[in-house]
Amino acid sequence: MRVIGIDPGLRRTGWGVVDMEGAGLAHVANGVCVSEGDSLALRLRSLHDALTRVFAAWHPEAAAVEQTFVNKDAAGTLKLGQARGIALLVPALFGLPVAEYAPNAVKKVVVGVGHAEKHQVAHMVRLQLPTAAIAGPDAADALAIALCHAHHARFAGRLDAAIARAEGLA
Repeated sequence: MRVIGIDPGLRRTGWGVVDMEGAGLAHVANGVCVSEGDSLALRLRSLHDALTRVFAAWHPEAAAVEQTFVNKDAAGTLKLGQARGIALLVPALFGLPVAEYAPNAVKKVVVGVGHAEKHQVAHMVRLQLPTAAIAGPDAADALAIALCHAHHARFAGRLDAAIARAEGLA
């Protein structure tokens, strides 16, 4: 299964694509969509267009997006939420299921600690995807989100198989 992780941001939206086969994970691609334009509407449109090109190029089968955390700047949080809306919309337009993960959940899965620092996340992503040339911190975060989803999907698959076996015995 090919998974794309998206780290939404109004100025820079990171993305990372991994392939999951059995117990193996492989880096496919990563990058950053940089918004352009003087108005919020133009910035959102440019993010939409750039993310659409990423989906068309890499053909993910599932998407995962980081949830927004609320900070002290309400206006900033609202703008981030709008960029996050684009990150949810594009995969939906491609007909993909979209999972959402809290930042602490991503860090817990990738690093083992829910309050890990950004550099710790990037380090663990490099360890898990050693062939990846990571396009910066936003792309590293996006790859971490993709890894988190891949681990959750692997567990869900095992759980579904166990339930099916148990129902077959009943």
